[in-house]
Formats: sequence, C-alpha cells, structure tokens
Amino acid sequence: MGTEMKRRQMISVVALMLMTSLLQARQTQRPNIIFLFTDDQNTYSLGCYGNEDVVTPNIDSLARDGVTFDRHYTVTAICMASRATVMTGMYEYRHGCNFGHGPLHQQHWEQSYPMLLRKQGYLTAIAGKIGFEVLPDGEEKPILPEGDFDWWGAGPGQTSYRTRQNKSMAKYADEFPHSSRSYGAFGRDFIHHAAKEKKPFCLSISFKAPHKPDQVDPMFDQVYANKTFKKPANYGREFSLQFSRQSKTGRQYERFESWGYKDDYDNQMRLYNQLVHAVDSAVGMIRAAVDEAGVADNTVIIFTSDNGFFCGAHGYGSKVLPYEEGSRVPLIIFDPRHENSGQQLRVESITGSIDFAPTILGLAGVKSPRGMDGRNLMPLYDDPGKKIHQYLELINVWGPRSCQSFGVVGQDYKYIYWPYETGDYEATQELFKISEDPLELQNLVLSGAVTKELKQIQNVYDARVRKWRAQSVPYNDYQPYGQIFDRSIPWAPSFAPGEPVWK
Repeated sequence: MGTEMKRRQMISVVALMLMTSLLQARQTQRPNIIFLFTDDQNTYSLGCYGNEDVVTPNIDSLARDGVTFDRHYTVTAICMASRATVMTGMYEYRHGCNFGHGPLHQQHWEQSYPMLLRKQGYLTAIAGKIGFEVLPDGEEKPILPEGDFDWWGAGPGQTSYRTRQNKSMAKYADEFPHSSRSYGAFGRDFIHHAAKEKKPFCLSISFKAPHKPDQVDPMFDQVYANKTFKKPANYGREFSLQFSRQSKTGRQYERFESWGYKDDYDNQMRLYNQLVHAVDSAVGMIRAAVDEAGVADNTVIIFTSDNGFFCGAHGYGSKVLPYEEGSRVPLIIFDPRHENSGQQLRVESITGSIDFAPTILGLAGVKSPRGMDGRNLMPLYDDPGKKIHQYLELINVWGPRSCQSFGVVGQDYKYIYWPYETGDYEATQELFKISEDPLELQNLVLSGAVTKELKQIQNVYDARVRKWRAQSVPYNDYQPYGQIFDRSIPWAPSFAPGEPVWK
C-alpha cells in the first residue's frame, strides 16, 4: 500500500513538472502579431465605444475579448506621418516623414518593427495602404519597401477601393471586388501559410476604409438602408467659437459644408459607417482564419486607426486638427495568453501612436532600439490603472501655414499653440480640461480661470519645443519649427517652409 502511494505521488510530481514545463514553454513561445490599421476612423464609429447606431459585431467582440483604450491619440493626425510614426515609434520631427516634407529615410526604416521582427525570424506580411515610401541610402528617388516583407499586398499612394486596381491584390478581385474584404482574404491566406511553416508571424493590414471618397461595398447596402444617425453633442459651427481662427483656415472647416455634413448628414454617415462595417467583416475573416489555423491561443491582435475624423463635430470635416475627434482614435488589444483577457477592461490612461513599435517588439521579445519615443503598452494590459505617459505631443506641420500647430495632452489637460500671427491673426493658446470636458466646449484660456494649470502645461510645452529643436532631423524642413513653435519668438513669415499643396 505504501509502495503504491509512493508510485502515485511520483506520477503526480512528474505530471506536474511536465505541465509546468509545457506552460513555461508556451509562455516563452514568441507570439504571432496581427496589426489592423484603418484610415480616418472616428472613435465613436464602433459599438464598443458607445455608438448604438452602428453594426460592428466582430470589432466589438475583439473588444470584449481584449482590453479597450479610451484615451489613445495619434500624435500626428494625417496618414503619411502617422504611419511612419507607427512603424518607427518616433515623433514626426524625428523620423522626418510627411506630405510636403519628404519620405522616410532608410536609417529609420531599418529600425521599424517589420524590419526588426524579420531579422529575428518572423514571417512578415503587409497589405493595403502603407502610406509612405523609403529613401534608400545614397539614392535620390524613394521606393516602396516591397522586398522587405515575405508577403506583399500593399500599394502606392492612397490605393483603391477597387481590388482589381491594386496590382498586388488583383488575384482576389473576382471573389472580393471591394478592397476591405480582399485584405481579409490576404490575411487569411498568410495566416494559414505561416501556421504551416511553423514560424511566428507579424501581419500588418492597412485598410483604405473609411477614407473618402466613399466607395462602399454593395454587399452591405442593406445594413444602414434608410438609417438615421444621432449627431454628436458638439455637432455644428456654434461649437467652434472657442477655437482659434487659425484652425478654420484649413480644409477641415470648409468640408463641413462641401462634404455634406451640414445638409446631408445621414447619407454621409451611412456611407462612412458602411465602409467601417466592411472592415468589421474583414476582421471577422481574419479571426476565423486564426482559429482555423490553430494559432488562436498564441496570436495577439491590435486594432486601431491612423487618425480620427470630425464627421461634423464643431462644424468641421476631415482630420488633421489636434482636437479630440481628429487626434483621438480607437485602440483594442487582445492577448489570448493574458489572464486579463475576457474581463472587458478599459484603459483610461493616455497612450499614443508612438507606442505601437515598442509594444510589438516587446511582445516578440525584441529589444527596442535606442531613440524610440514610445513605450510598451502591455503594462497597461497588466494593470489598466497604470500610466506610461505624463504627456503626449500633438503635431501638425502640414497644410496652410496658418493652420499648423503644436500641442501637448496629459491625463487632465490639453494645450495647443497656434503660432501664426499676421494681419488679423494673433498667436493663440487653447487649454481644455479633457478629463471633464471631452467635447472641448470651453477654452480655459479665454476664461482665465486656471492660471496655475496653464503655467504648468506651458512649461511642459516649452520643454517639448526645446526637444524638437535639439532632436529634429536636419532635412525635410523640420528644423525651422523649433523657432516657429517657440512661444517667446514672434511670428515671422520667413520662419515657415513653403506651403504644401493640398486638395
């Protein structure tokens, strides 16, 4: 009897050791990473962010399974610079890439998360709108980095909603004529391929949707047929009186009318939300593929957007501006290995687009290169009450000179400086208590009620300007902004580089 008891105990110990070993191996196994990136998506276009008018079951399910971030900002609210920031983990003036400025230089591309993961044995794939080109060392003409991925489904410029017009995606055109679901099919095929290869993978998909012009997938015409949509509480021009005159000189202000948000709101939102719904369908395809390939328990999924969109808020259309609708975007992360998954937790701490590269590298066990401005987001997955940033920078050095600005946002306050000062324009400061006024209805500078808080955030802002001056790239016209955004230096026309052409 004693011998039998000892035998059973030994079996139990061996079984426990085996289970522990398997668990440790699973924990040290490098995860697959899927990065899903939309274009111009407003935070409130998703059910998981409180919009009861929209139908986004797959993204909402991802939010239920993972962790939702409520204060996530793109640090440059325009696609080219935003995408370069996501890849490199650096602020725009440090990677030097944007419309009207120039391409991403090879030295920074070499430090991007796709390049570093591939060097560490990951299979890498990208599809959709990459959004920028890379300037090789010693060359004068930038190129798309097609050869730097194992699978390539991306394309130049804005790409097309018509799958057949995207050369790298043309093989999917018969079955999926609209690009959103074609990217879902691309992701499906790559996931199955990587699973057979038994190698960790990183899949990046950059949807064109819901970027204008609206070319919806007719497959989903009935989803919002005859639907009316609730307008945001800050909808209309009467809610922009507290904003700078400078912010109204760019295309965002006129597009409230020219793009139909004033007189054709429901139709415009039907088109916009239908485009988001097609993305949602593609997300469902990708999650199904992860399950089918047998890699669901080791695949981290990140869903976000390159910038927000106003959709009539404050009487604006389009993006670019550092106000909440333009700069705050959705973010969902799902790590099936984590005990907090499925708890429907939400993060209130501020996070930024500079954080994706160090997060993805950290998940893969790859050390982030020196110089990244971002931080790994996963400590917030561990503890949603934690903070990784005191402040983030909000940059716009694109568009008319008058509309360019620099700002900082913290947990409670957002400060924006509009330096343009000529004729009837004065350099303008804006301060919003975002924690209590997320609709940005009260510019506290106008009321003069928070002198202490204003001084504190001005000091933060001034320090970030000094950082810009010290760390900006010496090319693509970024260095002049170290003076342009200096509050102590009056505006001078000679400061600003040539005005980019915009449409």
